[in-house]
Amino acid sequence: MENIHQIWMREDTFIEDFAASRTNLGESRFSQLISEPRSVHFLLKPTEDGTAELDQLPPTMNLGLNVDLIPGRLTLHLFESKVGERWSGIYQGDPLAIRTATRVRTLAHDYGAQNKYDLVIFDTSPSLGALNRHLLSLADGFLIPCSPDLFSVYGIRNIGDALRTWRKQFESIFHFISDQKRANFPGSFVKFMGYTLYNAKRYSKYEDELNLAKAHQNYAEQIPGTIKQSIDANNMVELLGVADSSIGDNAIIHSHNTFPSMSQKYHMPMWKLPDCGILDAEDRSTIGGNQRAYRDTQQAYHGFARDFLTRVQLL
Repeated sequence: MENIHQIWMREDTFIEDFAASRTNLGESRFSQLISEPRSVHFLLKPTEDGTAELDQLPPTMNLGLNVDLIPGRLTLHLFESKVGERWSGIYQGDPLAIRTATRVRTLAHDYGAQNKYDLVIFDTSPSLGALNRHLLSLADGFLIPCSPDLFSVYGIRNIGDALRTWRKQFESIFHFISDQKRANFPGSFVKFMGYTLYNAKRYSKYEDELNLAKAHQNYAEQIPGTIKQSIDANNMVELLGVADSSIGDNAIIHSHNTFPSMSQKYHMPMWKLPDCGILDAEDRSTIGGNQRAYRDTQQAYHGFARDFLTRVQLL
């Protein structure tokens, strides 16, 4: 968290006025600033302000082997407001409106080319506002993270309604703008890749494929049907049973209690903790007494990853 705080603090004036802050800082010190990881809002701020884009991309934060991160920022709602303001200009082919609408996708491709990424993943907020409209509509595929509760069931319905509306809007846009400007957008509309069911309470009395407490079981069983009713088949990847069960065949649905907290504390996967050799004294007995359970999480998450990658290949 301290690293994130330092990143945000050095950017504060730029979020207020990017061009003025760059001038005040001077090019030499600005070059130093963008030689270090910056937040996604910092990267989007020139587009928000309508000024020149960065000449070079700041580096990402490395989290581990083959995994990098661009930090978010709580001020991103300011960019979302600008997305909403400029939306109508896209229909007239306004360059700044199109640049605002497609900048996130452009950055993803630029970072992908620079760092040779196979995948760029956007962690979106649980809303259907202007920013998520753009993020979802400009992505190749999307997942729906679900809890076994009423809110997820109704949220899926809302996503289905939003997708139909957004698809019509983008089809209208493509009718009005030139082929050259159309090239800024993806070739086809985003595809549903599946859902994840997580943080569900295990209840051994019910021995079936879900093995959940009764209240969670009720909503978990509603999710596949709700997806099929709410999301059009032409908005899904071509995979038989894509919505029938959670990705990884329900591999990661059960709550791990305090395991994720320990994982975050030591910055490593849960299954590596028993053998890491760096545990604090107060954690050794807790983790040591649950070694098998910690290690068993690896098989579940690897199963999830294999299923996820199979779906990626269908995009």
